[in-house]
Amino acid sequence: LIYFFAFIDQLDRIIIHQQVELLEALLGTETCSKYEIKNHLGQRVYFAVEENVCFDRNFCSPIRSFTIRIADNTGREVITVNRPLRCNSCWFPCFLQELEVQSPPGTIAGYVVQNWDPFLPKFTIQNESKEDVLKIIGPYATCGCFEDVDFEVKALNEMTTIGKISKYWSGFVNNVFTNTANFGIQVPVDLDVRIKAVMIGACFLIDLMFFENSLDGL
Repeated sequence: LIYFFAFIDQLDRIIIHQQVELLEALLGTETCSKYEIKNHLGQRVYFAVEENVCFDRNFCSPIRSFTIRIADNTGREVITVNRPLRCNSCWFPCFLQELEVQSPPGTIAGYVVQNWDPFLPKFTIQNESKEDVLKIIGPYATCGCFEDVDFEVKALNEMTTIGKISKYWSGFVNNVFTNTANFGIQVPVDLDVRIKAVMIGACFLIDLMFFENSLDGL
């Protein structure tokens, strides 16, 4: 996996585009999510597939447990994202979201941990030893209102912004009839490569928590 680490180490911008299944678009039936992960030129460098059971997808939707397997263009798995079934409410701070990222699969790269806050979406990025590395702070409202929604990536003091995870607003027709998701991750190019992998996991978590069943951007 030396190639994978060398490649992602050079990236400071990552685009994640959800591929919408025809059945889901026409009938509203929840299917396993599939994503393309692209560089800043729009070239696909990885693809991701969600694994879970039909019951979870259709009845536990935004809080469902899942495993997302991310592979390169040769089909070799390079990142595994695991999310257990957890609470998704600011009124239950004892059982909030936590997501584990492995890169390469079987080796912990880090964690995304939700922090309790009554008003703002907040998360902590942790390394493999569960030491805090970065914070992610979202806006009070994630509806977008015809514009991008930015979750700022900050230093631990929450004063310095070093990057962001953005949900791109892609238009009324696209959102209402396909409920597709398009995200961008911007981080410093010299950020630790394993933390970059964890940021990809954070993007998936943010998508499911705040945009899975919304008219994204309306």
